[in-house]
Amino acid sequence: MNAPVTTDLPVVVIGAGPTGLAAAAHLVDRGLTPLVLEAGVAAGTAVREWAHVRLFSTWSEVTDPVAEKLLAPTGWVKPDAAGYPSGGDWAERYLQPLADVLGERVRFGVTLTGVSRTGRDRIVDADREAQPFVVHVTHADGREERLFARAVIDASGTWTTPGPAGGSGLPALGEKAASDRITYRVPDLKDPAVRARYAGRRTAVIGSGASAFTALAHLADLAKSADGTGTKGVWILRRGLSGSTFGGGTADQLPAFGALGLAAKAAVDDGHADAVTGFRADAFERATDGRLILVGEDGRSLDPVDEVIVLTGFRPDLSFLSELRLGLDERLQAPTGLAPLIDPNQHSCGTVYPHGVKELSHPEKGVYLVGMKSYGRAPTFLAMTGYEQVRSIAAALAGDREAAERVELTLPETGVCGGAGLFDDPDARQDGDGGGCCGTPTTLQIGVGTPARSDGC
Repeated sequence: MNAPVTTDLPVVVIGAGPTGLAAAAHLVDRGLTPLVLEAGVAAGTAVREWAHVRLFSTWSEVTDPVAEKLLAPTGWVKPDAAGYPSGGDWAERYLQPLADVLGERVRFGVTLTGVSRTGRDRIVDADREAQPFVVHVTHADGREERLFARAVIDASGTWTTPGPAGGSGLPALGEKAASDRITYRVPDLKDPAVRARYAGRRTAVIGSGASAFTALAHLADLAKSADGTGTKGVWILRRGLSGSTFGGGTADQLPAFGALGLAAKAAVDDGHADAVTGFRADAFERATDGRLILVGEDGRSLDPVDEVIVLTGFRPDLSFLSELRLGLDERLQAPTGLAPLIDPNQHSCGTVYPHGVKELSHPEKGVYLVGMKSYGRAPTFLAMTGYEQVRSIAAALAGDREAAERVELTLPETGVCGGAGLFDDPDARQDGDGGGCCGTPTTLQIGVGTPARSDGC
């Protein structure tokens, strides 16, 4: 196999989501050639799967300036900067137009199956850095192809690998067998079929982040509707309650995230959900009527539920990168230079120090994990962070070290946050999950005061 000269090759970008497309825009702006590989059939495939969920960031915070510059000649008009897009808005009004302007530099229906150095497996040292990357892909029709790249930017995210319900990080016993009653995504209760699944039912929500807040708020709205009488949520937290449980409230610099936490609190205060704290799921059992009984690690069993929504975060899929020499933190599975800055035990979105190519580099020169995937299992990622990451990396690949190391980004301070989550309230735009310690297991109706500001999980 004769590999081409490295400098003549494109930079392969994995994933046509927000960060991947921004990376392509920055590479184009730097005079480099990107090749974006997307497994789905359209831009923002993962984002489209939560099209019904509204972000807690405004349009001004989820579009990249260099991407905007690329879009401008097409007549694209940036949406109202103060508005809050849904996932569907983000995909249709920004991501797809950006993919369209990038044209043939974005390929859809392409699944990446492996990345290595040409002629060098993980073990071989000799002349390693001089070899281009070799990327194996499979097309939608089953055809396999080998591509070469001067560098690889992995922006594939973590959406396809959600965390399980089990408190140990492994699926609870019986979790797979109970899959007919479990979902790992915030359900779209505007879809009549989905709505019928939860209306009048008792649903457990496992998780403590933005997605769990959203699910609780949606279930509360359903319970208050004419067709939702009898709908009840059971909010299961692995940790105890504290002032920071609901985020930053009215003091949050991301007002929509603060509103989201307050909506989750209201769902419990108003009796539409019960909170169970200090509960770490160990097993799912079936009641005689087919409903599910959650059993904790301490042997405690909860009352049967009809459905379970598991929102315990996500984790990176590193399987196709196994032949590369990655430097990853042993806990978060994030780059070792980045991990201390994003540890959810210490940081919220707003306390993550701006970072770029230096923190994202690996022992394998020329490969970068960016966007949500760069955060590993940490839930504190914001789109603005990803845009700054790829700006720095593109500058480094273009040989502009000064620009690469000049990282300038001011993030809003907020409580615990993990991505999209604002409930779909038409008035929301006017409003201005991680681990944690475990409390004593208890079931209660909670009525804590206005949540205090928090800089950690």
